[in-house]
Order: sequence, then C-alpha cells, then structure tokens
Amino acid sequence: MKDPKKRKLLFSAGLSWMFDAMDVGIISFVVAALKSEWSLSSQQVGWLTSTTSIGMVFGAALAGFFADKYGRKNILLWTLLIFSAASGLSALAGGFAMLCVFRFIAGVGLGGELPVASTLVSESMPVEERGRAVVLLESFWAVGWILSALIAFFVIPEYGWRMAFVIGALPAFYALYLRRAIEDSPRYLKQKKAPKLTFIQRLKSVWSIEHRKTTIMLWLLWFTVVFSYYGMFLWLPTVMVGKGFSLVQSFQYVLIMTLAQLPGYFTAAYFIEKFGRKFVLITYLVFTALSAVWFGYAESTFMLLAAGISLSFFNLGAWGGLYAYSPELYPTRLRSTGVGIATSFGRIGGVIAPILVGILKGNGTSIEAIFVMFFITILIGALGVMFLGKETKGRELTD
Repeated sequence: MKDPKKRKLLFSAGLSWMFDAMDVGIISFVVAALKSEWSLSSQQVGWLTSTTSIGMVFGAALAGFFADKYGRKNILLWTLLIFSAASGLSALAGGFAMLCVFRFIAGVGLGGELPVASTLVSESMPVEERGRAVVLLESFWAVGWILSALIAFFVIPEYGWRMAFVIGALPAFYALYLRRAIEDSPRYLKQKKAPKLTFIQRLKSVWSIEHRKTTIMLWLLWFTVVFSYYGMFLWLPTVMVGKGFSLVQSFQYVLIMTLAQLPGYFTAAYFIEKFGRKFVLITYLVFTALSAVWFGYAESTFMLLAAGISLSFFNLGAWGGLYAYSPELYPTRLRSTGVGIATSFGRIGGVIAPILVGILKGNGTSIEAIFVMFFITILIGALGVMFLGKETKGRELTD
C-alpha cells in the first residue's frame, strides 16, 4: 500500500477494530472466572456471553443505517465511545443482572463499529488493494484477542475480573485521536447530497429483485459464521477447564491458539486478491468445519492445541474474507445498511449459540456432539457461498 493516507486510515480503523476484539475476548475469560466466583450455572454463562451479542444485533442494524445517513466516520466514533463506556461500567456491576445490562449496551457499540469500519476502509481503497486491505483490517481482531488473553493471563488472576473491564474502557480516549486522524470515504461524500432514504426504503431496496439473491446468501453466511464462532470461541476457556485443565492453564492454551489467528488472516489477505473472495471463503470455511470436529474429539494436550490452532487459523481467515466480501455486494447508497442488516441477522446466531451450548451442556450433551453441530452449520455457510455467491474480485464498487 503506497499511499500514506490510506495506510494511516487502515491502521487507525484497525486499532478501533482491535479494541472491539479485546472487549469481546475479555468477556470469554471473565465468565470462566465468574463461573466459580458467582456460582453461575452453564445456562447463566450462556446468557451472559449472549447479552453482548443481543446488543450487537441492534447495534449493527442501527449503525449501518445511520452510517449511510450521517457518514461512516461519525458513527464509527460514536460506537467506539459507547462500548468503551459500557465496558468501564461493567467493572462496577454488583450482580449477574447488572452485568448483563452493561454487556448489552457494550454490544450495541461493538456490533455497530465493525460493519461501519469495514465499509469505510473498503470504500477508501483502490480496487486492486480493496480486498487485501479489509482482510488486514480484520487481522487487528486477532491482536485484540491476543491482548484479551494476555489480560486474562496476567491481570485477572492477580487483580480480578473488574480490572479487566477497566482496561476495556481505555478505547474512549482513542476516539478523541480518531476524530482528527481519519476522514470519511470519498464515495460516501459524493453521495452525501443525494436524497436520503428512510430505513424502510433501504430495507426494501436490500430485498429488491436486484439484490435478493445476494442478500439471502449474505444473511445465511453471516448467521452460520457468527453462530459457530461465538458458540465455539466464547466457550473455549470453559471447555478447556471442563477437559481437566486449571483456569490459568486454560487461559495459557487459549492464548497459544489465538496466536494462530494472525497467519490465518495474512494468508487469506494474500489469497483473496490472487484467487478471489469465493475461493477464500469456501476453502477456509470447509477447513474450519473439519477443525471443529477435530477439536471436539481431541483428548490429549497436544491434539487439543493442534486442533485449536487449526480452528483459529481457518476460522479467522474466513472472517477476513467475510468482511472483505460483504461491502462489495451493494451500491454506495445502500452499502452500510446492507452490510449492517446482514451483520445484525448474523448476530442473532451469536445470541443463540452460547445459550444453546449452555443448555446442551447443562442437559449432559457431550462436547463431541456440540462440535459436530458446528461442523454442519459451517458447511451450510460454505455451500451458500458456492451456489448463491458472485465473485467480486477486481470489480469496482458500484455507486
């Protein structure tokens, strides 16, 4: 990437993405600690992890609409402030219900920030760098998860889970820098004076004959990817404890697995411009499905680590392809709305999965059977891309 302004935009938006991931990651480690401190049942753990996703459902839809109306930059800043403030307030929670409320508010900001940031970067990049740039933006997610794992390993055992949430409030200060550091996308600014559509008009356009096939594919893809990701990864530390490891050991092993996300992103960033979006999504999703079964049946420490590393590598590479692909499927006037609503529908999967895993575990369902469920879900998403998706590699975004 030769243009320093575009490098700065990618890095600046990437840091906001990193903070988003750090906040989502922290809750997966916090619940593992709270399970014993507050004597939470498996169902309560599922509900606590899902409240963030419930907020993300609303945040993604609302932010997508407002970003088309008021600009990508403005909504990016507001979403960053919302989830930072709610994360800080989570440290003050005195009980389960209060913590769920704060995590819902954090989810509104978290869910809104991701589709808006990816749309902003996608619209600001030249066609030959667009896919790679958005996958690299997504790679900051891995950095955020690594930070959350480090916080879990070094901070939670020593200072408690409340301090982890205090650290999660720090991105609010970054928003002050971001306000001056980035500009809105040129494509949005060109469309700024166009007549503003209402939310219902935008929704009808997204489901019009022109975009219906794309919307069905994208909603299916987002649902299956988010369902499997939040069902598997938010439960990883707890699953590791259930397989006989101590809390600190489970944090350590999940940190090692998380490191594998970065090469997953970087390989996807290379292949997405070489072989196309559909190739990356289908290939990485199929290997994610196989890795899920492997992890579910793994018993030895070595096999658990190897399967977890494979799962992280391919799943997060697929996420990179998903965020690169989504904004390329709609015209500028509908782009944030289309991506936001698809993301919002996907987040419903993020709500259902952790609760469902909690219920299944509470009823005595084996981890092996649960991960077979994720195997089937992920393959459905891959088949949707194969038969309904269109290739967008090398195509200019439409206005």
